[in-house]
Amino acid sequence: MQKKLCHRALWLTAALTTVTAFTGSVWADTYPSKSIKIIVPYAPGGATDVVARLVSQKLGTALGQSIVVENRAGANGMIGTEAVARAAPDGYTLLMNTAGAQTLNPVLYKTNYEPLKSFEPISLIAKIGFVMVVHPSLPVKTVQEYLALVNTKAKPMSYSSGTAMIELVTESFKSAAKTPDIASIPYKGTGPQMTAAVAGEVGMTVDPFVSIPMIKAGKLRPLAVFSATRSPALPDVPTMQESGVSGLNFNSWAALLAPAGTPKEIVTRLHTELSRIVATPEMRDRLAGLDYEVVNSTPEQLATTINEDVARWQKIVKETNYKVSQ
Repeated sequence: MQKKLCHRALWLTAALTTVTAFTGSVWADTYPSKSIKIIVPYAPGGATDVVARLVSQKLGTALGQSIVVENRAGANGMIGTEAVARAAPDGYTLLMNTAGAQTLNPVLYKTNYEPLKSFEPISLIAKIGFVMVVHPSLPVKTVQEYLALVNTKAKPMSYSSGTAMIELVTESFKSAAKTPDIASIPYKGTGPQMTAAVAGEVGMTVDPFVSIPMIKAGKLRPLAVFSATRSPALPDVPTMQESGVSGLNFNSWAALLAPAGTPKEIVTRLHTELSRIVATPEMRDRLAGLDYEVVNSTPEQLATTINEDVARWQKIVKETNYKVSQ
């Protein structure tokens, strides 16, 4: 009797494996048969939103279906990210996310998703740097002049922060520069935080290079970049190290993910098409013009990046004793 049960179990396992493989193959052959939604967990105008809109049209053309970009902002990107984690794993709801919501938030908050377990990585698209900018009304052209102005305490100084990552980067700057007297004013995303800086609601912000058009128009003044080398898009702007504040090399990224359980064949199809798009000279030039470094990773490489980032943020949060204020 036990032998018969063993044979039956083996037969059921083999049958289920065959059905799963067949189903995955059918999905791959028919996918996509309707429009696809890419959720961006931030307000319009931010770095992740810019990347999503750059690739969505061409990805839709390649797949033969329309792609709708939906901004679902709130809770530092957690609302939109959680929505995708709960979505049906059928390839019709995708997530264009950043390192902040994907890897920093689970370090800072109790999230209803896990950085990797809740998702199927598709591709890391671009790495994104940070630049410190001020409103032109401030009589400063360098980081040291800005710090001197802060230290005079002539008027209250503030900065806009649209995400926990922006706040953590800026608080790290404050700590390294030993200048605590700059208040954080929270906004719902990097787009709104930049708008606040342009409007003069705050004197300074740290921006993921969404501000380049405003810099070129003279509506914002760049003081320094948070990278080891100068930005090709802003070659005249010094690094923080050159500006006299060391240990401030930060970057984020934009990546496409799907809900956990999405069939491998669909993930592979999306990755293949996305790789072709990102590799085109047009897309590379457009991303480079924003100082976004094209990465074009495999799903496995994105998974490694996510795990490494979680560990890195855990270390930074511990070292800086950062406390969430947003």
